[in-house]
Amino acid sequence: MTVLPQFIRGRSNLTCQELVELVTNYLDDALAPREQARFERHIAGCPNCTEYLRQLRITLQQLGELREEDVAAPVRHELLHAFRDWHAGEAS
Repeated sequence: MTVLPQFIRGRSNLTCQELVELVTNYLDDALAPREQARFERHIAGCPNCTEYLRQLRITLQQLGELREEDVAAPVRHELLHAFRDWHAGEAS
């Protein structure tokens, strides 16, 4: 009898890489119930991902308080340029 690896059998466990890919949808409460359960099971048992999620929440909370005029014009220009480059790369 061949035993298939966990990720082939049913994908009930989430990897750290998958968590990183799903974290935005999790924070936006946009995961399907099954995916949300997988996500929450993973963070319950993974201190590194739990810390990553905690840091991301703090970052988002602090950025939410940031106003456009709080960012120096050259920095704002650099960020917009980097985002456009990144977004253009996604489209390819």
